[in-house]
Amino acid sequence: MEKDELQALREIAMLLAILVRRNTLQSTVIQEMGNVGMPPKRIAELLGTSANTVNVALHHARKAKKKKHEK
Repeated sequence: MEKDELQALREIAMLLAILVRRNTLQSTVIQEMGNVGMPPKRIAELLGTSANTVNVALHHARKAKKKKHEK
């Protein structure tokens, strides 16, 4: 199996992992995609947004999670 084919299969698996999360906020989808290991650049490509938007959403999600665990 070629490297590109293997990468495509990995991405399909990651997308399937979040399929049940359809019809949710973009920030939630970004967070879920990040949680399954997709890089921000690829998330941006798949969602049709900028990598900066993805990075900001992931930053806010990490910050909220950290704040929740501090309580």
